[in-house]
Amino acid sequence: MLRASAAWLAARDDLPTALQAVLGYYADSGLFDYRSLRLKRRVDGVAEALVDDAFAAVEERAGAEFDAPVDFAYDTKLILPAKLTLGYLYRRADCADDHADRLTRLVVEALVDGDMRDAVNDAEYDDFEVRVGGAVATDDRRRRVAELAQETIEERVGTLFAEFPDSVRAAYERAVEVSERHQTQDPHFRRLMARAEEGDGDALEAIRVEYRDADFADPPDAFGETERGLPYIKTQYDRVGVIYEGMVGMYRAAGLPVSPAFERSIVLAIIGAQVWLDDIEDYAADMREGQLTPVTAEYLLAERDRRAYDRVLGAANSYLDLAKAHATTADSALTGIATEYIYRDGEPELLPGSH
Repeated sequence: MLRASAAWLAARDDLPTALQAVLGYYADSGLFDYRSLRLKRRVDGVAEALVDDAFAAVEERAGAEFDAPVDFAYDTKLILPAKLTLGYLYRRADCADDHADRLTRLVVEALVDGDMRDAVNDAEYDDFEVRVGGAVATDDRRRRVAELAQETIEERVGTLFAEFPDSVRAAYERAVEVSERHQTQDPHFRRLMARAEEGDGDALEAIRVEYRDADFADPPDAFGETERGLPYIKTQYDRVGVIYEGMVGMYRAAGLPVSPAFERSIVLAIIGAQVWLDDIEDYAADMREGQLTPVTAEYLLAERDRRAYDRVLGAANSYLDLAKAHATTADSALTGIATEYIYRDGEPELLPGSH
């Protein structure tokens, strides 16, 4: 009865999304853990302090170059898995762990560095918020501060790696190598998409085989048969999931134990978030720009928009549902709630065929 009531309340759009997520996870799992709410505040505070410290170094360096005070901010949503992992480790020890905090500093700055590097390489500066001398920065100054920010964080990451065994760096570099190798396939997938839009049946079949149904030559240890059977699992693991598998590997290499169930929950939640939030939101732009994603792929492969819409929802939900199940197995209610939040924050109504 209580879980049914929680499900009913979670469906009320007038409630804050965070509260809907807590209630929704309780309705699914039967777990309502008050400690998770306190834990979230705790890890949020730690992560915010880590980011503030890194960005203070950016502001100091940029301020010296411009001979004026610089205020700098950057969208750091990619650090959510680091916060969830830190919360998981806190719960295992039930107390603060300075070693976990130190490794999390490295992880956070490495994730921000990689994201910034991609943004700078692609000349995408919208996420860099810069004020120089109290005024909004010009485009040229924003670009320069973005470059300084990436250089500064990259240097800090190199220094932080020196504090840990070489195996920590090896876990990170392996993940980056897989991700970058996937990026080199982008021109090929763009060509397939262009041909598919022209009605080329061979290109459509290639999208099915090489993008949607591709299998692993060497499956990740964390994945079982269920995970390997998910649509798009190989390409989306290479695209984004491997980075967070690498993150978990860094914690393990530093002597901080993380269970396979927690690892699966993180990797699947992040892939689900990529599809459910980013790829759905960017659908129209990705179609215009010829960017193949699980969402654009479904609209190419399906004969009708409604069929494509249903398949997108089915794929995203399969990732998020399995992520929540693994979070429950790992005794990480915080991760289950975060996954539920991802689901509640989606906007599938943006897609054709939703009505």
